[in-house]
Amino acid sequence: MSDRKILVGLSTASVYPENTEAAFRYAAEVGYDGVELMVWAESVSQDVSAVKRLIRKYAVPVQALHAPCLLISQRVWGADPAAKLDRSVAAAEALGASNVVVHPPFRWQRRYADGFSDQVAGLEEKTGVVVAVENMFPMRADSFFGGRERTAERLRKRGGPGAALSAFSPSYDPTESGHRHYTLDLSHTATAGMDAMDLVRRMGSGMSHLHLADGRGASVDEHLIPGHGTQPCVEVCRHLVENGFSGQVVVEINTQNARTRPERASMLGQALSFARENLR
Repeated sequence: MSDRKILVGLSTASVYPENTEAAFRYAAEVGYDGVELMVWAESVSQDVSAVKRLIRKYAVPVQALHAPCLLISQRVWGADPAAKLDRSVAAAEALGASNVVVHPPFRWQRRYADGFSDQVAGLEEKTGVVVAVENMFPMRADSFFGGRERTAERLRKRGGPGAALSAFSPSYDPTESGHRHYTLDLSHTATAGMDAMDLVRRMGSGMSHLHLADGRGASVDEHLIPGHGTQPCVEVCRHLVENGFSGQVVVEINTQNARTRPERASMLGQALSFARENLR
């Protein structure tokens, strides 16, 4: 067991629909050790100089950067996913962040998928930044493809109205590809119906980043406050402590239902208290 304090950061996605600056403000007020910067459509999140100003203004460091690989950020920093990953690592270096979180490639990103493992390993070797590949989950054809009726209809015919599919290559489980570093997301394990502790063990010493959240096994990604779902959040935290975890823990929860800023701050505070209590 290590005496090292495990740092607990706040994902800037946790304050949506408020913006990146709001996340820095909440992190400072509530008492987080830093933030994980989600790069997405908001212009400030894409601007290294603007983020540096927020670091100085709120005295809150950027611990990690989440590459723009969500469906809603497919055009952020261009359309080439390999170039976006390169740029994410460069931005992390410029901001003093030690980790970059990235999703496995989508299946239709064939060229990117073919070179993904080599690119991740090469970036880590070249820069020293940890590129931690995140576990994802299968998606329902109806909800995932939305208005793309022709694609959704083909998938419905193959597997029925609620057909689940892996949109990721080769899998939504990154351990199948044997990367050096991983991000464990406990909301994603809930949605995927995965055994979180089994995944922790398979990630082994390669687990360098935890998205601390919860879920109840719904078909959509819930990102509940830890302790409000069915995932073994306490067990995962205690496992990290007992095994001398030297990585980062980041709270990534959904606070969209908060009606006021004090209510959102209270939700963020609950999550931080849970992390501090179980990571001691």
